[in-house]
Amino acid sequence: MLNSTAAPLKRSTVEKVINKQIFMLFLVLLVMSLISAIASEIWRKRTVNTHWYLFLKETNVASFGFNLLTFVILYNNLIPISLQVTLEMVKFAQAIFINWDLDMYYAPTDTPAMARTSNLNEELGQIKYIFSDKTGTLTRNEMEFKQCSIAGIRYEEELEESSMIAEMKKSNEQAKKIREFMVALSVCHTVVPERDEDNPTIITYQASSPDEQALVVGARKYGVMFHTRTPSHVVISVNDVDEKYEILNVIEFTSTRKRMSVVVRTPEGKLTLMVKGADSVICERLSPNQPIREVTMQHLEEFATLGLRTLCIATTDLSEATYSHWKEDYHQASTAIVDREKKVAAIAEKIEKNLTLLGATAIEDKLQDGVPESIDKLARAGIKIWVLTGDKQETAINIGFSSKLLKQGMEIVVLNTDSLDETREELKKQQQPKRDGATALVVDGQTLEYALSYDCRQDFITFAVECQAVICCRVSPLQKAELVELVKNHVKAITLAIGDGANDVGMIQAAHVGIGISGVEGLQAVCASDYAISQFRFLTKLLLVHGAWNYSRVTKLILYSFYKNICLYVIEFWFAVVSGWSGQIVFERWIIGLYNVIFTAAPPLALGLFDRHSTVKNLLQCPALYEVSQNSTLFNVQIFWLWIINAVYHSVILFWMPVCALSHDIAFKDGKVGDYLFLGNMVYTYVVITVCLKAGLETSAWTMLSHLSIWGSIASWFLFLAVYSHMWPTFDLAPVMVGMDKYVFGCFLFWMMLLLVPFAALIRDFAWAAAQRTLCKNMRQEVQELEKANLDPTTAVQNVSRKK
Repeated sequence: MLNSTAAPLKRSTVEKVINKQIFMLFLVLLVMSLISAIASEIWRKRTVNTHWYLFLKETNVASFGFNLLTFVILYNNLIPISLQVTLEMVKFAQAIFINWDLDMYYAPTDTPAMARTSNLNEELGQIKYIFSDKTGTLTRNEMEFKQCSIAGIRYEEELEESSMIAEMKKSNEQAKKIREFMVALSVCHTVVPERDEDNPTIITYQASSPDEQALVVGARKYGVMFHTRTPSHVVISVNDVDEKYEILNVIEFTSTRKRMSVVVRTPEGKLTLMVKGADSVICERLSPNQPIREVTMQHLEEFATLGLRTLCIATTDLSEATYSHWKEDYHQASTAIVDREKKVAAIAEKIEKNLTLLGATAIEDKLQDGVPESIDKLARAGIKIWVLTGDKQETAINIGFSSKLLKQGMEIVVLNTDSLDETREELKKQQQPKRDGATALVVDGQTLEYALSYDCRQDFITFAVECQAVICCRVSPLQKAELVELVKNHVKAITLAIGDGANDVGMIQAAHVGIGISGVEGLQAVCASDYAISQFRFLTKLLLVHGAWNYSRVTKLILYSFYKNICLYVIEFWFAVVSGWSGQIVFERWIIGLYNVIFTAAPPLALGLFDRHSTVKNLLQCPALYEVSQNSTLFNVQIFWLWIINAVYHSVILFWMPVCALSHDIAFKDGKVGDYLFLGNMVYTYVVITVCLKAGLETSAWTMLSHLSIWGSIASWFLFLAVYSHMWPTFDLAPVMVGMDKYVFGCFLFWMMLLLVPFAALIRDFAWAAAQRTLCKNMRQEVQELEKANLDPTTAVQNVSRKK
């Protein structure tokens, strides 16, 4: 079920925080509206007789409700409706930037990076845990048959092919075992041969699993060639002599069974069951008194220590009666509609027993290019990496060292237990004071099953999250997903899962962010993922560059959008104070509507698309910079409300300074003082200038587009006011604005306040930023200054990290 479910709809952590704060802001809006409505009723009662010329009526419940609704409508833009539109546009463009990044383009397969969603762009900048598959994700998934153990004798890569072929032609017992072993490799599989149209003697193999293909190719190297498959039989060539094996039943490999079997009728007419699978499941099904068992297990450990993938090969002969009875049960199980896989597995157990061990294979799967460097950078970025693999423990540990996940001097805790009680005791021993050095945990699938039980779950996760690296071996797809869910719920950290196969779909969907590797095992992982890349090393730039940039850009955009709306629309509340809580707007209605559409639309777009706090080179050279976004130091509930308070503070200055100025001086030489709309246009001008300059203060990287967005927005308002004031009567629009440009631009007080009001509003912001950079500079600001001076920031970042 895990591999067949549709990709879930995921929301970023930033979005979840914003949704809660929008609700809180809505409550603030209701409180403001309620205060205004109550104040309006009080003012009306006090002035109903003294202000007779206003024709005020006695209040009632209906009028109070009408006033309350009026103020709700008046203040509703405190919550920026335009935010969602702007955010979607920016995130869509950010996703395109990811798709266009040539550094994440893999030329050999013509595969670019692909953002399959834009909802989680900023989530890439907050990853704390990475859950990674091994085969095809860290490794190339290009299998090569390297070594084998047959009848207790180890055959290494250095053995010449001709020597093996010559050995098979002998008439001794070992030659018979070699032949039987190679025949099993050539028959027990689901590989399909393909002949070249121009040269039929050239045969290639198509397989669902690279392991199977490598085993068939390996057998061919040593004289046993598989060349024909029909629905009923396969034909192999043994020392250039064709042999036909009738395929009676195929019990396919599953992640739960960890083995596959075929029932065949040999050319001699014997019924034989051939099995290949993990040593852990094959050994359980061997008949007693297997003379080569111990030495084969020793060879398996040696293979695993070299980082090779291993499989055991075994066979058993079947009687006609036994097979006939079993075949009926198998047919019923394989045609069942409900729980077919479980029923087939149960029936297979009846025949996959009393096996005779033939030997074991060792296949090499090399690491992808750049994996060790990528894991090292991700670890230095404060990201903890868990490798979840189906391989043997020794193989996984070897890969851990070669990929730099495990380092020399790191304490490695290995958990291998045989019971729930033993697992509980081992985990209790690990609940000790924090270790001095880095610790890595290695746990096998059986122990993990006990560790994830209710009794041990808490102790296990408490210890595991303290480890620098975790390797889980012999794990099932269900366990992978369960581990991701466990960390999500326990640590409350942002998780990422990356894999390339169908068995990785569960954990990819369970993680906050799922990454699919478009490899050789199909596109199941990619189809279930949020982002797709073709090489593990591309994950470094996806997180450290795109993730960090997107998080910074999105959070700035969100905070700025709330800020600029509150700056303008809280002024309506202040105007209500001086207008008798009448509900009258101080700005012309079309000007209000165009505030987010034209005059302040460009700065948030520029912040969300083009702002960057560091260059690509420095972000990759100094992974510690990632911790700034990872730890949510740029955006949280506290920062959100500090921006809201700052916006209210700015609105006070932007409104009350012009009001005070007009109260103590005349606006024009002829003694005219202007009306409320004249005041509104003055204040509106100062608001546009202030919020645009505020965007400049928040901009880290000034580009031509940044300048255009800020200065162009300011200029657009002045141009609009000049044109809009002369549209009536040519257009039946805004008659109250006729000649307003002459009033505003012809007022000396307006120009004087144009210099004073934005300066008074922003001087505190500027002083705070200057003091913060001077007295308590953070790592990111340190790097920015070194970039400006064209200096290498690596040493400075290391020094800051040591101080922390």
